[in-house]
Amino acid sequence: MEKVYVGKTKDVFKLENGNVLLKFKDDCTGKDGVFDPGENSVGLTIEGIGKANLETSVHFFELLKDAGIKTHYISANLDDATMEVLPATVFGKGLEVICRLKATGSFIRRYGEYIIDGTELPGGYVEATFKDDGRGDPLVTCEGLVALKIMSEEMFQSMKEQTLKITRIVADDLAKKGLDLYDIKFEFGYNNDEVILIDEIASGNMRVYKDGKIVEPMELTSLILEK
Repeated sequence: MEKVYVGKTKDVFKLENGNVLLKFKDDCTGKDGVFDPGENSVGLTIEGIGKANLETSVHFFELLKDAGIKTHYISANLDDATMEVLPATVFGKGLEVICRLKATGSFIRRYGEYIIDGTELPGGYVEATFKDDGRGDPLVTCEGLVALKIMSEEMFQSMKEQTLKITRIVADDLAKKGLDLYDIKFEFGYNNDEVILIDEIASGNMRVYKDGKIVEPMELTSLILEK
C-alpha cells in the first residue's frame, strides 16, 4: 500500500483496487492534555481510542446507510483498526463542517458576549472552517468558498443539508442512551461530482453531555456501543 497522507488521528493509504484505506490512531485533538474536538492540534494520546473511534464510526455509517444517505464507507477491519472507503477529493486543502445544536466550546469563545454556554441553537447551526493549523482553522462562508472556487453554491447547500440530516440521526441515536449532543464535526469530499460524507463519525469529533457533564471519548464510545 502507498501511504498518501499522515493526519492527526488517521493515516491514509491507497489500495490497488482504487479505494482508500484509513488507519486509525490513538491521538486526539485537545490542549494541555485535555480532550477538545474544537482544537486544531493533537493534544493527547488515549490508548485504544483509534479502534474505539473506528467501531463508533462503523455504527453510525451503518445507521446512515439504513437511512439512505450515501457516504464513503465500504467496510472495516476492527482488529487492524482500518476502514476501506471510496476515493474522494477534499474541498480545497481540507474543510471541516461543524453542526452546533447547543452553544459551547469555540462558539462561546467567539460569541460569548451575546450568548450563554449551553444555549440551544434551534434547528442546528452549521459553519465551515479550513483545515489550516497555522491560521487557526479560520471560518469561511458559502460565498467565500464560491469566490475562492473551492466549491459551487449547489455543493455547499448539499453539504449543509446532509450535515443537518446526519447530525439529527446521530443526536437521535445518542438520545436513546440518555446522551445530549451539543456539537459535531464532519468532513466532506466529492466523488464523481457528488458531495459525500468522508473521514469518520467518532467520539473524538463530537461534544456530548450526560446529566449536564461532558462525556470523555472512551466512556462515550462505550455508551454508544452498549447493547
